[in-house]
Order: sequence, then C-alpha cells, then structure tokens
Amino acid sequence: MADADRMARESAVVTAAATVTAGVPPRVLISGAHRSSGKTTIALGLAAALRARGLAVQPFKKGPDYIDPMWLGHAAWRDCYNLDPYLMSGDAIGAMFAAKAADADVALIEGNQGLFDGVALDGSNSSAALAAMLGMPVVLVIDARGMNRGVAPILLGYQAFDRAVRIGGVVLNRVGSPRHEAKLRAVIEHYTDIPVLGAVREETTVGMTERHLGLVPTNEAACAREQIDRIRAHIAEQVDLDRVLAVARSADPHIGFRSVGTDVPVAVALGGSGLPRARIGVAMDRAFGFYYADDLEALRRAGAAIVPFDTLRDHDLPAVDALFIGGGFPESCAGELAANVSLRGQIAAAVARGMPAYAECGGLMYLARSLIVEGRRHEMVGAIPGDVHMQRRPVGSGYVELEGTGHAPHGPGRIRGAVFRAHEFHYSAIAGLPPDTRYAYRVRRGYGVDGENDGIVVRNLVASYSHLRSIAGADWARQFVDFVVHAGAARVDHAVEPAHAA
Repeated sequence: MADADRMARESAVVTAAATVTAGVPPRVLISGAHRSSGKTTIALGLAAALRARGLAVQPFKKGPDYIDPMWLGHAAWRDCYNLDPYLMSGDAIGAMFAAKAADADVALIEGNQGLFDGVALDGSNSSAALAAMLGMPVVLVIDARGMNRGVAPILLGYQAFDRAVRIGGVVLNRVGSPRHEAKLRAVIEHYTDIPVLGAVREETTVGMTERHLGLVPTNEAACAREQIDRIRAHIAEQVDLDRVLAVARSADPHIGFRSVGTDVPVAVALGGSGLPRARIGVAMDRAFGFYYADDLEALRRAGAAIVPFDTLRDHDLPAVDALFIGGGFPESCAGELAANVSLRGQIAAAVARGMPAYAECGGLMYLARSLIVEGRRHEMVGAIPGDVHMQRRPVGSGYVELEGTGHAPHGPGRIRGAVFRAHEFHYSAIAGLPPDTRYAYRVRRGYGVDGENDGIVVRNLVASYSHLRSIAGADWARQFVDFVVHAGAARVDHAVEPAHAA
C-alpha cells in the first residue's frame, strides 16, 4: 500500500472513533495469522479464565458469525456481540462497543480469518482494521506445528505490514514439547520485541468439534459447560493471564466511543404503557439458534415480547402475533422436525392466513415443502412451495449485497431499489418453486435462492438465505414489529366492522 493511501486510511480510522468518553475498559483483540490457527479456543479459554478471576469480561466477535459468539457468551456469562466493518459503520461499531463494554472490566474481541484478511483490497474490513479503529492491541495466535526459526519473519512481517496495528503479544499454539517451546521463545526473543504471553500444548480433550458451518453450536452441545471448563483450565495453566491483562490495559486511552441509539427505555419503546406492542414467536432449540443478540434487543426496543418456542418438542404454537425462525441446523434434526406434525400444521396454517413471518436460511428450509438429506425426504411445514436439497459443497458463502424489489410486505425489501448488505452461508438449495414466485430482493453480490433472487415472499412471510443485521440501512427488526402491529390493528378493525354494522 502506498504511504499516502496508508495515511489516509489511518486518518479515517481515527476520525471514525475519535469521540473521547469515560468508561471504555481495557481491551484486546485475539487474532490468528491465518484461519484455523486455534484463536477460538484461545479466546474462549481467556474469557473463561479471566471471568473465573472475578472479572466482568465482555466478549465480541468480529464479522458475521453465530456459533463462535454462542461459545464466547457461555465462557464469559455475558451476551457476545458482533462487530462487522463490512456491515456496520465506524460510528455504529463504536457505539455498540461502548454500550456493551461500559460496565465490563475487560473487553475481548475474537477476530475472524487471519489478522489482515478481508473482502476489501485495502484491508478496511479486516480484523486489523477493527483493532486500529477501536485503539486496541492484538494478541496474535500462531499455529506453531512444524515451526522453528521461521516464526521470526512471520512476526516481523505482521509488525511491519501495518504500523497502525500494534501486536501486543503472541500466544504459541499447538506446541509439540517443552524443547519445541524453548526454541520458539529463544527465536522470538532474539529477533523481535514481541512478548510471548503463553505456549499452549496440543491437547485433544480441549479440541472443538466442527461441522460444515464451523463449530457445533452450544444449543446442540450438551456438554458445553464442561468443555469450556476444560479449555479454561488448559489456557489458564499455559498462558500468563496477568500479561494478557497488561496488554489489554495498554489500549489507546485517547480513543473513546459515543454510545448513542443502543439503549431505549422500555416504557418509551412500548409506547409508555409498559406492555408489548406485539408478541413474536421465536424458534429457539437444537434446530434453530442463529440469532444476533442485538437483533433480539432491537425487536424488544421496537416493542416486541419475545416468545420462545421449540420446533422439536412443542406440539402447539404459542399465542403470538408473528413468527421469526432464524438459522441453524434443521438438517441435523430433520427427522424430529418432520415428526412434529401438529406444530408443522399450525405454522403452515398461520402463514396461510397471513400471520407476519420472517425466516432466515434454516428457517427457510423448515418452512419449505420438504428437506432432502442424503437422499431421504423429510416433510417440512409446506408454507413455501419448494423442496430443499442438502449439497456436499457450499451453495452460497460470504457477504451479499441485495436490492429491494418492493414486493416484500416488511423489511428493507419493501422499498424498491434500496441497496443493503447482509451475509449468507448455506449448503442447501431450494428447487421446484413456481415460476411466479415473488422475491423481496435482487442479488447484486452473492447467491441467495438462485444467484439472482432471494427473500421468498408468501403472503406476509419473507424467507431468505441471507441473514440481515438490524442496523442502519437494513433496520428489519423495527420495520417488522411496526408491520406486525399494523397488521394486527387491521385485523381488529376488520373484525369489528360487521358487529358495528349489525
């Protein structure tokens, strides 16, 4: 990158986060030199170990992800929030960080991919850019398998690549033996000024189980707490927690963040009455668990009462005004979902009579006519006239850019020509949709349903492979609640008219 370009980027980063406020805690970003370096295990262990010391640890995850935040939230005993430079403005990131970390003793962000990886050529949406934006040092996790003297040029290169990013320390992961560790420490001490904060041995009992979308989510892992406790003990024994805290405390004290628009008093959100404007049923179980904590908060701020229901065990739909079925792994529970005939029928009837509904990815799969897994067909809800087939390779993966068609009853797709960003990651495809299927979005980047469209519209249902964030430009949560309230009022007015006429 040319010096002028680098200076312009650094200036923009500082300007975006330059509102100085009190209450921003020590903070550190945990990143790897590359993906699968073990940074999630290190981040989980640090969050759990620091919490075990009595510290309030606020976890964050960089980028689009549902599963890592579940684990980080379990480890810290606090909801984990996603900070995404591709989907969020610098002001929005700063505001969320300030609001959620204000009462914490330390904030910990887990990066995604490698430190400098990202969609943009200039690295403006990388983990490194996020660290610079928030004025925080980086703890770099190095997969040390098969490595010796070569660790030095890697660290020196990462230091030199972007001087706006400060590497506060390194954790050597998957170290083979005490002798291997000693060699690595000697090399790093001789050639660099980066402190080694810990050396973590390879240990199969603390490994994280993975599947095609990453780690197995905590809503499926029955022994999640025991697994986190094992990781905590493993990391606490081999990483110097005091030195990690010292790195976190070295974060830039001159960068603070405005906290605006993130917390609305309940009485204001609910129209002053303290009563919810709408009851929204949200599928929360082993099949469906992909929900951003701030999206659920946005629904509540808009006046919704969240009513959880279990698609596997509940035979009756709770008394709700609308449905939200997020992502997850319905393919792992296809037989159980199919067996719950009563609930499937009630959901189908609710959508058919016009109940407002929103579904993302796994929710779309569940609402389809059937789900075919390894050649076996499982009957699903049938609200969407199409059949979902699981594939061996990803069908859609990464960030998407969508354009509203004007066909959506609610959400950003209701505005024709509106352009906004989202993300997708799915191993399934839907087939057999009628030629006259209406879509909420045109796909400008990504795949969606068929490479050109996403957001299947059926009456008041919008079901997409894309996952939205309820942020500026795609404030779907507030728009959804407003639509639900309006739809409910319209139903009531329609119902009382004949009585008055009589």
